[in-house]
Amino acid sequence: MPTSSRPLARPRASKTKEGSGDEIIALSRGLTLLRRVASADAPISNRELAELTGIPRPTVSRITATLVAAGFLFQLPDSERFVLTASVLELSNGFLRNFDIRARARPFLIELAERTSLSVHLGARDRLDMVVIDAIRPRSAILVSRLEVGSRMDLTRTAVGRAYLAVLAEPERAALMAALEVASGDDWPHVHARLAASLEESRTLGYTIAAGEWYSGLNAIAAGFVGPSGERYAINCGGAAHLCPREWLVEHAAPALTACIERIVREIGGAPRQRMDG
Repeated sequence: MPTSSRPLARPRASKTKEGSGDEIIALSRGLTLLRRVASADAPISNRELAELTGIPRPTVSRITATLVAAGFLFQLPDSERFVLTASVLELSNGFLRNFDIRARARPFLIELAERTSLSVHLGARDRLDMVVIDAIRPRSAILVSRLEVGSRMDLTRTAVGRAYLAVLAEPERAALMAALEVASGDDWPHVHARLAASLEESRTLGYTIAAGEWYSGLNAIAAGFVGPSGERYAINCGGAAHLCPREWLVEHAAPALTACIERIVREIGGAPRQRMDG
């Protein structure tokens, strides 16, 4: 299953001089370019980066040259295209080393995968996507997900994204919904209707199901929970639609998913889900 390569939203032009205020604009732009290179399906050029991000091309050229010198980008020989280097793994590995919930939740995620014979993913949000922070493939599965740690999933069209949205407190959920509306453009009425139905499903049942919406032939069930410091996560179980139709997910996967989350929050603290106010 391919990772998301959805273009990043263009940043609004800023009237603030670089380096003024609390935000260092050059650093922010550098991180934007790194994210864009990371999400590209192939090596990418300065011209393409400028078009995708809205950052002026001369500025893009200076930033990529700096990132090459710092060891985070590599310019392909005899080419104007860039790829990430292994240096970025130091950042991700440092994050994962200190991400205690991943290690503490993993035994329960493994048990969930084996009980359901579905691929299991623990997800957290990055901007308008969900990012896989742990992925478990059951030994008994015939067809498993190819999502790896670091893969991105569409927040609005996946069960894990909708479960995350449902577990937010109302002010944070409203702010995220506003951002999703801007990103969705003319598709928002359809997107909003599906999100509203999913939020109601999460409110009444404690989980939500997405059937063939992100990828045809793939069904998934997910639920969210609150970490000990108020951080939010969601757990997704998914597989081929003909092996886990909606009725099977409700009867077999939902109880196992609920039990998994209850065991995780007992282990780490937190709560199974935030009470939704609207």
